Amino acid sequence: MEAPLQTEMVELVPNGKHLEGLLPVATPTAGGQRVEGPGRSCVEGEGFLPKSPSKEPHFTDFEGKTSFGMSVFNLSNAIMGSGILGLAYAMANTGIILFLFLLTAVALLSSYSIHLLLKASGIVGIRAYEQLGYRAFGTPGKLAAALAITLQNIGAMSSYLYIIKSELPLVIQTFLNLEDRTSDWYLNGNYLVILVSVVVILPLALMRQLGYLGYSSGFSLSCMMFFLIAVIYKKFHVPCPLHLNVANMTGNVSLMEINKDEAGLQATTEAGALCTPSYFTLNTQTAYTIPIMAFAFVCHPEVLPIYTELKDPSKRKMQRISNLSIAVMYVMYFLAALFGYLTFYDGVESELLHTYSKVDPFDVLILCVRVAVLTAVTLTVPIVLFPVRRALQQMLFPDREFSWLRHVLIAVGLLTCINLLVIFAPNILGIFGVIGATSAPCLIFIFPAIFYFRIIPPEKEPARSTPKILALCFAALGILLMTMSLSFIIMDWVSGTSRHGGSH
Repeated sequence: MEAPLQTEMVELVPNGKHLEGLLPVATPTAGGQRVEGPGRSCVEGEGFLPKSPSKEPHFTDFEGKTSFGMSVFNLSNAIMGSGILGLAYAMANTGIILFLFLLTAVALLSSYSIHLLLKASGIVGIRAYEQLGYRAFGTPGKLAAALAITLQNIGAMSSYLYIIKSELPLVIQTFLNLEDRTSDWYLNGNYLVILVSVVVILPLALMRQLGYLGYSSGFSLSCMMFFLIAVIYKKFHVPCPLHLNVANMTGNVSLMEINKDEAGLQATTEAGALCTPSYFTLNTQTAYTIPIMAFAFVCHPEVLPIYTELKDPSKRKMQRISNLSIAVMYVMYFLAALFGYLTFYDGVESELLHTYSKVDPFDVLILCVRVAVLTAVTLTVPIVLFPVRRALQQMLFPDREFSWLRHVLIAVGLLTCINLLVIFAPNILGIFGVIGATSAPCLIFIFPAIFYFRIIPPEKEPARSTPKILALCFAALGILLMTMSLSFIIMDWVSGTSRHGGSH
């Protein structure tokens, strides 16, 4: 075989692991044909299958050291996000039965999507989302995957820092037993989010390997478990409806015109209606809850890096880790949504913790829950930052060896930009909505399916085989979700603009 005209040294190890000893892979030459590097024997245009099917593809010389349990913690923490706080509101707008059906469907589809990623990576010996895009569609595929990962995770990290900015001052205010917020710096969310980023998030983000964050991920999941236990406990201790609601209902009726018995009967009747669960609901808000639930299991950018660092890795072992992580989050999501909804019913707000503040702003248990949620989202930021840094390195420095200076500068630059975004952009929900409606369907549905279709060789699975047809249907579902989400966002913007214009 002739010497290759050009080879690309694929950076397989997350966050810039050194490239020595890695196998070069095929890259397109000027003539449009792929030339293979030494040590790789692939059939041109046939999905990059090794000639010896008995041998597993050689991924990397890096020896994974992360245990099964730590990998489950890391992937579960990547799935777990601030979205758990809004699932009770989603259930209020779908009903218990419809919510359970949608949540189950999304969990199963997410597991299938990970199966597609792992199978495609096993064929070509790559454990990097961006490099799968390169193998499927060349440089455009690589850049599209890296851009989607960057946008999705920057949006996620920004939402976590927004929670810190808004909730941490309230926690400190409650600890100090202050009824009104003062102008002191320690009650200023902008200063606090910078402090948390520098003292807690940055040191964790500077770690070279994702597996080291397994301990912090385990602690983060423990905090969210405490949140779940508190939600279940409060269901049996919060009256329904809240006394404030009953007071409002009776306050609208003149007590001079009706007697107290009639007022009490009316309050009891309306309270019974307010405190009755709905099993199947369709309203204008239902359509907005579907994308929220669809994005509740986004963890795909982290799957392949966690796979890389897994001890004694195999596709079956990584699939078990993924299935277990999704199952744990599925149960936590459903229980948090169910008991949060059954506590406040239609009175639940889009952010569950804010609803508890109506009961007692100085409730010690809810204060502890706020601290636990803040801890969980703070420890999740470094997990989400790793794939972003990796994506940036794939786009900007694909052939460079690992450098601590570059490793640190990218982390500092990312955190600086996200902090500036959180501090100076008062309302970027629309931007986050567009990012979530475009990047998330690409990462969960579209990219895994089309990468699988392109990478799996025709000799192994013909284009008209059932697995490839299912993959194409899966991609079509992602395009449908993306179109639907963007249309809802645009309609909301238009209607909001119309209302705003009409008010003047």
